[in-house]
Amino acid sequence: MIYDFTYYNPTKIHFGKDSLKNLKGELANYGNTVLLAYGKNAIKKIGLYDELISILNESGKKVVELSGVMPNPTYEKVLEGASLVRENNVDLILAVGGGSVIDCAKAISVSAYCEGDSFKKYWMDFEPLNNKIVPVASVLTMVGTGSEMNGGSVITNDELKIKSGRVFGPEVYPKFSILNPEYTFTLPKYQMVSGIFDIMSHLMEQYFSGEDNNTSDYVIEGLLRSVIDNSRVAVKDPNNYEARSNIMWSATLALNTVAGLSKEQDWEVHMIEHQLGAYTDCAHGMGLAAISIPYYRYIYSYGLDKFVRFAKQVWGVSEEGKTKDEVAQEGISCLESFIKELGIVTSISELGATREMLPLIANSTVLGGAYKKLTAEEVLKILDNCLFLIYLIFFFLMENIHFLYYIKISIIS
Repeated sequence: MIYDFTYYNPTKIHFGKDSLKNLKGELANYGNTVLLAYGKNAIKKIGLYDELISILNESGKKVVELSGVMPNPTYEKVLEGASLVRENNVDLILAVGGGSVIDCAKAISVSAYCEGDSFKKYWMDFEPLNNKIVPVASVLTMVGTGSEMNGGSVITNDELKIKSGRVFGPEVYPKFSILNPEYTFTLPKYQMVSGIFDIMSHLMEQYFSGEDNNTSDYVIEGLLRSVIDNSRVAVKDPNNYEARSNIMWSATLALNTVAGLSKEQDWEVHMIEHQLGAYTDCAHGMGLAAISIPYYRYIYSYGLDKFVRFAKQVWGVSEEGKTKDEVAQEGISCLESFIKELGIVTSISELGATREMLPLIANSTVLGGAYKKLTAEEVLKILDNCLFLIYLIFFFLMENIHFLYYIKISIIS
């Protein structure tokens, strides 16, 4: 642990099947008006909406609703929520859903009383907070982002084509979060596995940095193994409480800032995905997966020892008779195989990206990286590699279509 740190996390977690029973007691700590923020109809289908309204009414709260928070929350939606906060003098924002809803709630909390353009102020210029902040709490129904126990808020400005993340201080963290793994049982597989890769990406973004022997790296390796093992169970048996609870808690631990203590960290995969998402509105975890393999194959040699360790400690790769380079590449291939095993997207073209978009994405990406500081030209090269396999298959089919037709006719004959 070579870097000094001070750790503080103010979020109270209520975890388990009966965790919602704690909501009424928590609500007693806040004023009369609650903004209930949620997505579309998912929480109504599982009966959670009715439970929440009942508890809020029993607690004597006036409820103001903000529905329709989208998977990649927009600044326009943030401003809609901010207006509701001001008009109704909201005392608490209760976000019910996944990370997008919670991110949006945090953005509303800092924007409601901000003078001027809060997106420019807080997500572009990264100015310090200097206005009233409305408390936020959450009831989690989809895992992946870790937003239930951190200050992160990722917002898309459709007009500017910018998707930007801001990590606010503890004053913006949810005051409390309710985590019941049963709320995740009905998620479609696409959303579930997207969230799973988001967890893994958070861990890898922190892991692939530094050359020191850091306790945080051991924590990350353990969490990655837990996510891998339990994901395989959950994909086959979505109602397996033990697997879903392990995934849910791993997601929280992955980004409640513990895993990254005393780490330089990377986050370039996320920076590229943010701009991919700004142009395609793709599912965040799917975008991360499509970018990760080409990115890691591009930069692994600059952090070779850590990629060797990743292969051995996370995937159980043997180094016997192999060079470091071969071991490192095998570890990346294991990650790629796992992505395919879970049915996660492997190409950005599957997410709506076109070759014409790539320069726009590359030139608007925030540049950084840990082992390798990228240029916009290198980001473009990585994005090209994200499309490369699909184009190879396409050109092969085009070049050989007559041959394939001949074979088909021959077989029929």
